Amino acid sequence: MRVDWSSECGADDPVLVIPWDDPDNPGSHFVDLRENPYDLDQIAEAEHHAPLMQALRALNANRSPVFTAKCDAWTMAAEELESTRLNLDLLPADTPHGFISYIDLVWRERPVFLSIHQQEQRIQRLVRLLDPIDAPFAAVDCILRPAFVDLAGPQEGFAVSLYIKALGADAAQAYEHWSGALESVVTVIRGREFASV
Repeated sequence: MRVDWSSECGADDPVLVIPWDDPDNPGSHFVDLRENPYDLDQIAEAEHHAPLMQALRALNANRSPVFTAKCDAWTMAAEELESTRLNLDLLPADTPHGFISYIDLVWRERPVFLSIHQQEQRIQRLVRLLDPIDAPFAAVDCILRPAFVDLAGPQEGFAVSLYIKALGADAAQAYEHWSGALESVVTVIRGREFASV
């Protein structure tokens, strides 16, 4: 599995705001799955993709170090396919299809949420733990970004956008590779080795 991370915390970079509403998509809004785990049915992407639903359930469970703020999943466009092939060093003829998703993650521990340094350490640990996983058709990109959370009082800190990409010989295989990569990522985030400081 190819794993990279970057930081988009400049003055002109977008800020993740929680809670959120999408004025262009009525009914699309922040769903706090920590407080209301049965509200997964309000997240259309989870309804359409069972692996994503399972990931959201696990990442918002009581013992998870994070909670989720936003997500999406889609079939890769031509430009995304080409870029991912280059990163994975795969041939177009072998990988004409791709699938991708993202999940925005917010750390539950307030000191971690507030500290860019602690979040960088955790992302680097995640990269180290994911890198040895045997998934040659999958890639993970972690992007550290500013976040503003106002659930129990306003707080400014940082969040991570987690992109999981996979390619395959056909659409079904690409989806299967994506599903396996997503499961691996969730397992690592929920695991003891990742949680240990």
